[in-house]
Amino acid sequence: MTTPASLLSQVEAGIAWITLNRPQQRNALDIPTLKALHALLDAHEADPAVRVLVLTGTGRSFCAGADLAEWAEAEACGELETYGWTEAAHALMTRLHGLAKPTIAAINGTAVGAGMDLSLCCDFRIAAQSARFKAGYTGMAYAPDAGASWHLPRLIGAEQAKRLLFLDELWGAERALGVGLVGEVCADDALLQVAGELATRLAAGPTFAFAQTKALIRDGASRSLAGQLVAEQAAGLLCGRSEDAGEALRAVAEKRTPHFIGR
Repeated sequence: MTTPASLLSQVEAGIAWITLNRPQQRNALDIPTLKALHALLDAHEADPAVRVLVLTGTGRSFCAGADLAEWAEAEACGELETYGWTEAAHALMTRLHGLAKPTIAAINGTAVGAGMDLSLCCDFRIAAQSARFKAGYTGMAYAPDAGASWHLPRLIGAEQAKRLLFLDELWGAERALGVGLVGEVCADDALLQVAGELATRLAAGPTFAFAQTKALIRDGASRSLAGQLVAEQAAGLLCGRSEDAGEALRAVAEKRTPHFIGR
């Protein structure tokens, strides 16, 4: 597929690198970018050559959230509630969160509002030392509208979520690491290397089993333990029938490292 200029995408060694590419707008999300990113996720999900996705940004910002110029234009036209940004953003967040393949956010700078929410939808978050996080919603007299109120309490607990959302504080990378908002912090110039190393490990793994595990974790919060055990049994049956499971058993018998193909 043709990728618009607002996004950069390349696939190498099973890793799809997606880069938000609107540096003059601090990689803010306008509607065309939201829809293009959604379409790109669909394409990578369907591509068997892609086993892991890494999302990052060009320049000094990961993503500044909603495009305020587009927002102001819609307000000037009396279309703020109907111009479609929220619907496009919600569709994208749902798609990214529900992706079967492992996802990594390599956070290279400020992540504000929906930009922070975009990172929260990923399975892993690696922050550069200079990364900064800000909810941004209450500072504009808004409540969260792209998933922060769902993700944050689950990741960092209700009180820390309220602190970040109510007080609209700017959190540095180390504070984000301390509360569990990100899983790792590294030097700015090592970010893509560190993200690439994690992506390479994931790409070499049993990605079919990863997909089943993601679904179990994602859906388990709404189940009882008994219900989750039933779901685990069903997922185990699917994994046991996979080619990767057969390869794992052969590798044990032959005393070698397994070669997984993701199915």
